[in-house]
Amino acid sequence: MGPSAMHCWLFLVNACAVLIGIQPGSSQEPRVPADELPAELPDAPPFGLPELDQAVAPSDARSDLGRRLFFDPLLSADRTVACASCHDPARGFADATPLSTGVLGRQTKRNAPTLLNRAYGKRFMWDGQAESLEEQVLLPIRNELEMNLALDEALERLAAEPTYAAEFRSVFGAGPSTENLAAALAAFVRRLYLGDSPIDHFRSGDVEAITPQERAGLWLYESRGACWKCHSGANFTDEDFHNTGVGAAEGVPEEGRFAVTRNEADRGRFKTPTLRGVGLTAPYMHDGSLATLEDVVEYYRRGGNPNSGLDARIAPIELSDEDAANLVAFLRALSRTASN
Repeated sequence: MGPSAMHCWLFLVNACAVLIGIQPGSSQEPRVPADELPAELPDAPPFGLPELDQAVAPSDARSDLGRRLFFDPLLSADRTVACASCHDPARGFADATPLSTGVLGRQTKRNAPTLLNRAYGKRFMWDGQAESLEEQVLLPIRNELEMNLALDEALERLAAEPTYAAEFRSVFGAGPSTENLAAALAAFVRRLYLGDSPIDHFRSGDVEAITPQERAGLWLYESRGACWKCHSGANFTDEDFHNTGVGAAEGVPEEGRFAVTRNEADRGRFKTPTLRGVGLTAPYMHDGSLATLEDVVEYYRRGGNPNSGLDARIAPIELSDEDAANLVAFLRALSRTASN
């Protein structure tokens, strides 16, 4: 078969695929983990986390609908990926790969961060481009590297599904809309809590809740390691943006938050993630460049990557190998609940 004939044959194959609803290049098989979450999700934060403002507290009906949508590949252009494809519950609602794979095998530009405790978020996405969780949950649907589906088409698909159409009317008193799609997904994400860790119980007075190694790691976090300066508060994040040198090459940082604010001071700054669940969410950093918690500790131990905007708080930390192992033990304790 000559080049011209081959081109015509490929065109016909792709055209037929579109006509029968298969996207060219699609695997045709959804890549979505099963929903193995508990039937009833917590309706209040666990021990160690503050109460939520009632204005943003999730409702059962909205979060139940959002849960279905979260695991449904209907919201992607070729119906092969869902929110759960990149935010896998078994991985702490993160991804096991440095960069996720979206529709048609396209690779995303950022590591998928955990969704745990995002109810406490102030700004969203690694560069803070979303000001609310409702805004954030729609971005992956429209992103051409992720789900690549126009919101108008997403709403048409939902309205055409009798069960979804009925459920939206039951929950919102109206059919699918951009606002109530966002409200449902955000309500589900707001119920993804992780707390009640051995560290929480130790801090509340139960001195037997953690091991000597974890206690030594906690001491390093609070003192010489100075981790608390960015990973502060009950959720172990200041919800701010910092240039830690990750992604900097030859002294030049990535854009980071600068892409949103156009403020030169924000160049290279990325969101501080929560440390809760960190033992589940490898690999780490906005680019997924650090494979293990040991790698993360070593990165900060040497003071990150020098660059023109490196945060003043980032400097080499004097840690022995035993210290480093203790710090990792503390971090892993933040991923367990006191009952396991």
